[in-house]
Amino acid sequence: MGNVKQKTGLFAPWRNMLLWKQIVVGLVLGIVVGCVLNMTGNAAIAGTIKYIGTVFLSLIKMLIVPLIFVSLVCGMASIGDIARMGRIGLKAIVFYLLTTAFAITIGLVLGTLFQPGVGIDLGTAVAMEAKAAPSFLDQLVAIVPKNPIAAAADGKVLQIIFFAILFGLSINLVGEVGKPVRDFFESLNSVVLKLTEIVISFAPYGVFALMAWVAGTYGLDLLLPLGTVIAALYIGCVLHAIFVYGGLITALGRLNPVRFFQGIVEPQIVAFTSTSSSGTLPVTMTAVQKNLGVNRSVASFTLPLGATINMDGTAMYQGVAALFVAQAFGVDLGMSEYVTIILTATLASIGTAGVPGAGLVMLSLVLSSVGLPLEGVAIIAGIDRILDMARTSLNVTGDAACTVLIAKSENELELAAYDKPHVLEAASLSKT
Repeated sequence: MGNVKQKTGLFAPWRNMLLWKQIVVGLVLGIVVGCVLNMTGNAAIAGTIKYIGTVFLSLIKMLIVPLIFVSLVCGMASIGDIARMGRIGLKAIVFYLLTTAFAITIGLVLGTLFQPGVGIDLGTAVAMEAKAAPSFLDQLVAIVPKNPIAAAADGKVLQIIFFAILFGLSINLVGEVGKPVRDFFESLNSVVLKLTEIVISFAPYGVFALMAWVAGTYGLDLLLPLGTVIAALYIGCVLHAIFVYGGLITALGRLNPVRFFQGIVEPQIVAFTSTSSSGTLPVTMTAVQKNLGVNRSVASFTLPLGATINMDGTAMYQGVAALFVAQAFGVDLGMSEYVTIILTATLASIGTAGVPGAGLVMLSLVLSSVGLPLEGVAIIAGIDRILDMARTSLNVTGDAACTVLIAKSENELELAAYDKPHVLEAASLSKT
């Protein structure tokens, strides 16, 4: 991976610190400063500091439309030869989207059971306008944009996602003629990712400002439920992995789920420590082939696709976080809002892959889709690294589960290799 050049100077320790550590430092300092301001009766100063966080939130909002559209177009365009891989691609997409919907539903259920935001009164922090909830059919019809440019200008997230999926698939369908457009979007995607990286680099300062405002206004009573948010997500990830993935491996694949989990130990560990689905991809690809007997022709297609569009852990995280924010701000969500969260988180998760810190961006659009205040993003951001470790491991597990099931259905799975005990046989994979 090469040596990382260390920065020098007065602020070298801070500049050389990993981003997630900077965000945690910003969170802690924000809490300390806010609590001091709260105890000394200087809440007005906390309100002034909040402007820095408001700028950060505006930068986050600025990213939503280009990040979703460009990432989704590239993801759909990367499917490849639809004529040859159509069947496998359809199976993979259906698997990824359905399991993501399951994940967000589990997140909402756990958020309802754990109720991490209950008892916190932030309702006066942001003015909330009451609005009549549209029917489910109205929401379904509204997904199709009459004018995609207007949808982008108005920030209609679901309409943007719908158009981007069709646009990306159309690039594939036109064949060689679409190659210049595909190349353009790949280049544009690199630019958008760099822009996202720049914006996310300001997260420590935005988190500091918003947490200083929150703690300065409401004190420490707000911060205790964050441990419940972490517990809810980790429990949800374990349940989803065992019962959804393990259940599908058993019921659909007629395979031993224990062997499956043994075979992906190393990818899970790498994902947990690196919090990068894309960075874990080489290890995952080697593990499913060596340990689980998947043919390379299947693994080389479904795993990169999964790293692009399969974000079960991220979707679950958005469900838990959305309910936490709703409960903290005293907003009652109806069935239509739950459906909107499920649809938005499921579809938005497609555009999350490979983007450091984009989980926060995607959370902001999920909150926006049901009218929840974006200040909730700052509260979650401080523990995002801890949450990211669990959700990335779940994402990678889902990629491997889909690959094994598709390989089995296509007779591309070597059962002798799958059934062979390999408790920690993957130990050598990191050297490949």
